[in-house]
Amino acid sequence: MIKLITGKKGTGKTKILIDMINDAVKSTNGCLVCIEKGETLRREISYKVRWCSVEQFNVNSFDSLYGFVAGMLAGNYDIKEIFIDGILKICGYDFNMLGELLNKIDKLTGEDSTVVFTISADNSELPESVTRFIK
Repeated sequence: MIKLITGKKGTGKTKILIDMINDAVKSTNGCLVCIEKGETLRREISYKVRWCSVEQFNVNSFDSLYGFVAGMLAGNYDIKEIFIDGILKICGYDFNMLGELLNKIDKLTGEDSTVVFTISADNSELPESVTRFIK
């Protein structure tokens, strides 16, 4: 399952994500993963969350992020939620490629896991391939 937090830069997406992560620690039975570029969230989230910076693993495109997420899920069947902050900073600003990635990850996770993304863009800028995941 895919969840999106969208909005222009400075609208509080990362704060919402941090709150979601810390709430999930209290209520989720299973592993939680936080992925970002850099180390902004590392000090803001619970130590119980597996934190990763994509810079450590040379993840810098939609394809490499898909492989990274698929590898995590294949290696640990107990991952319940993955939180990815700043997907466009990580992979680039190609909204069509973003839509393809979301579709592939949605098929990969099914009902077993949830992947939450922050996207620094207004909903009106995003194609239907992305907005269909906004609930």
